[in-house]
Amino acid sequence: MHTDVAERQFQQAPTGWRARGGTRPGSPGRAGRAGRSGRAGWRWLRRLPLRLLLAFLLVIEIYPLLWLLLSSFKENAEFSLRPLWALPEGLHWQNYLAAWTTGNIGLYFLNSVLTVFPSLALILLLSVPAGFALEVMRWRGRNAVLLLFLAGIMVPLQILLLPLFTIYFHLQLIDTRWALIITYTGFGLPLTVFLMAGYFKAIPRELLEAAILDGAGLAQVFFRVAVPLVSNGLVTVALVQFFFLWNDLLFSLTFISSDSLRTIQTGLLNFSGEYGQVAWGPTFAAVSLAVFPTLLLYLLLNQRVIKGLTAGALKG
Repeated sequence: MHTDVAERQFQQAPTGWRARGGTRPGSPGRAGRAGRSGRAGWRWLRRLPLRLLLAFLLVIEIYPLLWLLLSSFKENAEFSLRPLWALPEGLHWQNYLAAWTTGNIGLYFLNSVLTVFPSLALILLLSVPAGFALEVMRWRGRNAVLLLFLAGIMVPLQILLLPLFTIYFHLQLIDTRWALIITYTGFGLPLTVFLMAGYFKAIPRELLEAAILDGAGLAQVFFRVAVPLVSNGLVTVALVQFFFLWNDLLFSLTFISSDSLRTIQTGLLNFSGEYGQVAWGPTFAAVSLAVFPTLLLYLLLNQRVIKGLTAGALKG
């Protein structure tokens, strides 16, 4: 009797349920689980070349930094007696001490700070209002002015070295920090103005009009509405210009001759001993001091930079 009841319940069950071997409705059967695992395996294999490419690129990017850091802890004899890829025999922190004191990296670092940050402040102070005026405000000739800034981006830096050197020589600005500050500011303005105009273009005009209807003046609209909305763009532009100015070698090598005013990039050329022998340990330590603080700064501001780069992607 129990057998007849079980047979009737099985006959009354849905067809799909019986086809799956009597499993509960809504639960995956063996065939479904096998199909899903097969599709997951196929997707993993299909993405394998991309993952290998990303791993290869990651090794290319990280290995030089790791090699630089490890080389900064080697003694000078290790560079000639052991392979270049060999690990250091010990952590010779004296290389960093020699780079900071004997190599004057501390002085060069200070000179870079005293030239880069004032230049960066001037670039942002002049380019942000200029971008707002060129994109948000309507006045005669603004398109021509924007084209002039675009033309400034296209001018090669090397062409202007001799005219700038002649002008600075007559103005007695050679071998002064002002020569670098003026040059950095002039060459940083065109690109920064162009980028800031793009960021202001992405701001909905309804927000600016609403602020004006509420009684805000032009200065209040600029400082309280427009500038906070492009804060990520400001960080992006500032970081891009900072890397350009901090890593400059051409202008610093041309306009600065005294050792007391050299920036960190030109100061790295001084790591040579008697008869031109290079002190490789302190040299790698000095390069590490120049590279890793900027790398750490980028890692800290990475998310804001990405948001700033994509700020104008939805509306242009």
